[in-house]
Amino acid sequence: MRAPLTLQARLMIAVTGFVSLILIIVAVITGATLNQALEGQLTEQVRSLSDRTTALVSQRAGYAMITNESLTARSAMDGVAPPASGLLLAFWVPDETAGGTASGIVIGEGGALSDLSTRELRAIDAALAGRSTGSIALPGHNGASYQLIVTQTAATKFSPAINVVTGLPRDGIQSTLAQLFTVVSLATLGGLILLALTITVTIRMTLRPLRAVAATATRVANQPLDRGEVSITERVPAEESDPRTEIGLVGASLNTLLDHVDESLASRQRNEERMRRFVADASHELRTPLASIRGYSELSLRALRPTSAVDAAESTETALERIQAQSLRMTRLVEDLLLLARLDEGTELVHGSVDLTNLALEGLADARPTGPDHRWSVDVPDEPVVILGDAGRLHQVVANLLANARTHTPAGTQITLGVGAEDDLAVIRVHDDGPGIDPQVRDALFARFARGDSSRARQTGGTGLGLAIAKAIVEGHRGTLSVESEPGDTTFTVRLPLTQPLPAPPEA
Repeated sequence: MRAPLTLQARLMIAVTGFVSLILIIVAVITGATLNQALEGQLTEQVRSLSDRTTALVSQRAGYAMITNESLTARSAMDGVAPPASGLLLAFWVPDETAGGTASGIVIGEGGALSDLSTRELRAIDAALAGRSTGSIALPGHNGASYQLIVTQTAATKFSPAINVVTGLPRDGIQSTLAQLFTVVSLATLGGLILLALTITVTIRMTLRPLRAVAATATRVANQPLDRGEVSITERVPAEESDPRTEIGLVGASLNTLLDHVDESLASRQRNEERMRRFVADASHELRTPLASIRGYSELSLRALRPTSAVDAAESTETALERIQAQSLRMTRLVEDLLLLARLDEGTELVHGSVDLTNLALEGLADARPTGPDHRWSVDVPDEPVVILGDAGRLHQVVANLLANARTHTPAGTQITLGVGAEDDLAVIRVHDDGPGIDPQVRDALFARFARGDSSRARQTGGTGLGLAIAKAIVEGHRGTLSVESEPGDTTFTVRLPLTQPLPAPPEA
């Protein structure tokens, strides 16, 4: 099966064919116009010569009548300088007494005379067929074609009216037209070759950005994008992606598309890594209480075997208490994961009027007993700061931030909870003067199962979901949660859209 033509080949064929058609039409029109002009010029020359030959034949006819000589074309030209090379002269004498009915000659090179045969004279008569002009080709005279004009001498008392045929060869016209067509053909051929080269170079330069786009797309298509860590570094070169041109705009669009695809692949990779870490962390968090439950269950079973009743009761009670504690721990973990899933779906929050001032005071009051070795303080304005939100979940945000500050700071650390309003935002700040946050974990601080230490020791407490839950709740309220930390100065800041208090319900 023949391979399809490329775009470059199709464009070149189309443009070359169109230009060829134009050149052919121009050549035909030019040839026809020149032929008409040359034909008119030759006709004028023949007409001018016919006046002279007619006068000469008329004179010779009168002289032949007086001298009783036979009048022929050869005798008519006897002693007369040839008017033009290649002149054809023929005439018909209607009166038999004038000496013959028809005669004709052709003047060749150097004035040589060549008689026309009877057949040629009949052919001339047939070509004219009663018309005053015509043309004929005479094979016996180098195959020349002649332009003919018929005139008639005036009848006198010495001679009757004679039909005189004067002709000149058309070789000049044919030669000129042949030269013209040769020149036009050569010029056309050369022009088409030059045009093809110009079109080829122009199209190749014009389509170069498109080839760069195709090459870039091919390289990207050959990359394995379905697995592993993927980064698309291939781009259309800047010089081939100028958005001010049509093809350059294609390259620029492809670069934009590749940027989006690269970002999507990087996001997919990050999601996969987070999912793997999530599965590992969740498995670890669940493995510990499950192992405890299994161990204490086995201990309870052994305690039920024949032993002292007192020892069995004590062992069973202790094991059941530990089983209950680990069950509660797993329950909290599952509930936290379920809460995060619902927050991601946006189906967990119940909005109402929330006074952040009271919420801060209550949150600090709840946190103070859990950290008696820390110094606690609160900074709230005199006027209430009211927003529209979910009071229970916002209380959870404050509790998680305070618990995070208490857990990751040593005894004696000052923890301050502040509430305020800035522009159109309500602001909650939890500040401590502890050792600060390690810069290596700061970027992943709000990730799920993130901890300030890389180990999974239980001394730091929690499952690593507290800050992730707080961030999800804040974002569900169209707010932001950020952190700034350095040794001796760590601040978590919550910004929420500020709303006016809801109107009080009408009195009954």
